[in-house]
Amino acid sequence: MAIVIVTGSAGLIGAEASRYFHAKGLDVVGIDNDMRRYFFGDGASTRWSLERLARDIPAYRHHAVDIRDAAAIEAIFERYGADIAAVVHTAAQPSHDWAAREPVTDFTTNANGTLNLLEATRKSCGDAVFIFTSTNKVYGDTPNALPLVELETRWELSPDHPWAEHGIPETMSIDHTLHSLFGASKVAADVLVQEYGRYFGMRTAVFRGGCLTGPGHSGAELHGFLSYLMKCAVAGKPYTVFGYKGKQVRDNIHSHDLVSAFWQVFEAPRPGAVYNMGGGRHSNCSMLEAIRLCEELTGRPMDIAYSDDNRIGDHIWWISDIRAFRRDYPGWSQRYDLRRIMEDIFEGCREQSPAG
Repeated sequence: MAIVIVTGSAGLIGAEASRYFHAKGLDVVGIDNDMRRYFFGDGASTRWSLERLARDIPAYRHHAVDIRDAAAIEAIFERYGADIAAVVHTAAQPSHDWAAREPVTDFTTNANGTLNLLEATRKSCGDAVFIFTSTNKVYGDTPNALPLVELETRWELSPDHPWAEHGIPETMSIDHTLHSLFGASKVAADVLVQEYGRYFGMRTAVFRGGCLTGPGHSGAELHGFLSYLMKCAVAGKPYTVFGYKGKQVRDNIHSHDLVSAFWQVFEAPRPGAVYNMGGGRHSNCSMLEAIRLCEELTGRPMDIAYSDDNRIGDHIWWISDIRAFRRDYPGWSQRYDLRRIMEDIFEGCREQSPAG
């Protein structure tokens, strides 16, 4: 049977992809060594997700391997060889704050790890579809130069700007900007995936994600804001908003909707393709709006602190223009709007909390 290799298989997107591709008839081989625990502490460990994954998919095969270990990665790919039909690469160091603590760890994980996977794919299963979860941080802080208007609960793009209706397209430059070290390592990986598609003719695709979220997220303060926000709301823990008056805007896409887009690419790949992918105008919110929705769902006020210092390289306003993907894959649609996403995360947090 055809195999999908999923890196970061116990993470939010990796676990969703594992279940989705398995339901479509592929065998799943996961690669995940729970580096999220190293990055963000015991509370962000994905061990619980791995245990659930093993229960849900009895034939699931797991390799607790670090993607920086080129020899170990190559051995896995050689073992399964031409049976590998797809590689869904979601493993990463995902926080621009954390990257500054250990720049070498960040870069070798995000850039070198991606290179190891591309090379292993090229050598062992060159016809496999290679799907990569990049990030909107490849654009650095260039979005902050857009003409923004301050509203009561959010910043918004000036209505006379050509991107106001649909959001930011892939044509925005990734050069001459402050990326954060995380953004720089993801740029390297992003461009490598494109190059393997264009130079070697491999069937690669890059998804530059906005806020990827869902109930399977092991949210931490430094990464996974909706999940961590709801976790604090359910547990009654304090939450700190960093800068921009709490009016910074993110578009949010549910992990299921993103992975269903991956499947569209698997069925009809376009080598070297690059797509901005997020909630778009369909699903977005500011921090203030997300806090209010958390309070509404939990039925009690949150303990919110505010810091004037925004995170370095953080976006004031980001909404993805997802029309390029829709044009290439008109059969894809989003199932989850913001409220349904938040309700799903709320239920997930209640199940995981000690009181749940």
